[in-house]
Amino acid sequence: MDAVIKQAAVPSSQSGKTVERPSQAEVEAAVRTLIRWTGDDPDREGLLDTPKRVAKAYREMFGGYDRSPAEELGRTFEEVAGYDDLVLVKDISFHSHCEHHMVPIIGKAHVGYLPDGKVVGLSKIARVVDIFAQRLQTQEAMTAQIAGAIQETLNPRGVAVMIEAEHMCIAMRGIRKQGSTTLTSTFTGAFRDNPEEQVRFISMVRGAA
Repeated sequence: MDAVIKQAAVPSSQSGKTVERPSQAEVEAAVRTLIRWTGDDPDREGLLDTPKRVAKAYREMFGGYDRSPAEELGRTFEEVAGYDDLVLVKDISFHSHCEHHMVPIIGKAHVGYLPDGKVVGLSKIARVVDIFAQRLQTQEAMTAQIAGAIQETLNPRGVAVMIEAEHMCIAMRGIRKQGSTTLTSTFTGAFRDNPEEQVRFISMVRGAA
């Protein structure tokens, strides 16, 4: 099993390069090293299975590298009775990890698009958010990646993405400011070209429309 895992490649790293994964044994050894680095004993009872648990948790938390946003968005529907106005999925909760300190980013995403003859299942939008969230991230990059994937695959008249998140690298270390929120947004197509569409999107996200 370890040999299979070691040979498995990650086709969708943030850099676009193929990355070879280490074996299960190598991952567990690395976790044991980190435990020692904290000053604790990896051989004490409470920590004996921690390396295995961490490896399993990382597989789950970083599963976005193994999934394709284009595949999730690939199935669309054209029987929409001519609907071509804003589709908004808001308050999509997510957990990501900061690529600088590998600590959590916890927040919610709001994603809207203006259809051009076809729509996608609403759950697919949430899944695209999860795919990019389950990678090492910066919030700015994640915001742009979500918008870019939807624009490229669906080719709508425009895409709007807003993300609000708390970064544990600020709350848990450094200046240790709990409760501060970072807000990012990006717009493509009609949203980028028409400030009124941006205002409408933001108003709907805020519940003012």
